[in-house]
Amino acid sequence: MLAPHERSPAMKAVILAGGEGTRLRPLTLSTPKPVVPVVDRPFLRHQLDLLASAHVSEIVLSLAYRPERIKAVFGDGAALGRKIHYAVEDTPLGTGGAIKNAEAFLDDLTVVFNGDVLTDVDLPGVIAGHRARGARATLVLTPVANPAAYGLVETDPDGRVRRFVEKPEPSQVTTDTVNAGIYVLDTATLASIPPATRHSVEREFFPQLLARGEAVFAHVHRGYWIDIGTPAKYLEVHRDVLDRRFPVALEAAPRAGGWIHACAQVAPEAILEPPFYVGRGCRVAPGARVGPHAVLVEDVTIEAEATVSDSVVWAGSRLEPHATVSGALLGLRVRAGSHSRVGPGAVLGEGSVLADFTRTA
Repeated sequence: MLAPHERSPAMKAVILAGGEGTRLRPLTLSTPKPVVPVVDRPFLRHQLDLLASAHVSEIVLSLAYRPERIKAVFGDGAALGRKIHYAVEDTPLGTGGAIKNAEAFLDDLTVVFNGDVLTDVDLPGVIAGHRARGARATLVLTPVANPAAYGLVETDPDGRVRRFVEKPEPSQVTTDTVNAGIYVLDTATLASIPPATRHSVEREFFPQLLARGEAVFAHVHRGYWIDIGTPAKYLEVHRDVLDRRFPVALEAAPRAGGWIHACAQVAPEAILEPPFYVGRGCRVAPGARVGPHAVLVEDVTIEAEATVSDSVVWAGSRLEPHATVSGALLGLRVRAGSHSRVGPGAVLGEGSVLADFTRTA
């Protein structure tokens, strides 16, 4: 506990959300990855909720791709009880350069999130550990099945970071923990990053801190962690929310083993197979089948005898009678014609139309 005369360091956060989301195309051609829906809210809302658990209410969103779309969703943050600033890159600056670009908004302590990570890490615990150890930087690490595919972070038994190993050979793999893309930094350390210059925290900033003998520590998180950046992982996140592996207080009422928004219309004759989520303004006709693992984000129409399972369907989309969607991602305002079939692995971008009786490969 701080003595009465001591001041707790002022703290803000930076979310690195400037990527183009190329791995999620065509979904991200018109919708930037930070605002793609994850069940009932834009993805970054989940990170904002996690920051709120650590009483971080002032956030800088570091943007580059389609910043106007993201600003239109979050505004100044007041509607969410937050204060949101924007630091927009004119040219790509890398992870370190992006944090430096936000420096003018920051205080003594800075929490940094990569903008494609969903996790249930104990963020208050990470921050408390950073302060208790007198660390200059704390990295959250997470175990992965194949650490050789990542840059490794080796630590001493007390959690102090020893070294970073980029793209290790199998013989160099000494740990299963890798950089989780979440950091707590003493903001003064950003002085070593040149302004308006492309710079990497992973390959330059952190190794330079170690080389100077700074106190760099790790917090190992063995709970939920996922990068939503591919169609397969994006679909997996929705399965995990519905299965409660990643618990979220959804803005809907539990019903029949799933969740249905109060403003949705689901016919009593519809067939509901849990788990599922039916969002605001959705309409499910008699004889339609929803689930298991179906997410209808908002204003989705499922007509008579149509079926949707193990899929995410974005706002304004429609499945016409006898259409079947399974293991797929449907973007904004997609229409699946009568008797059409959308199979596993399909990703349909905004405004796509499948004619009656057609099938995806």
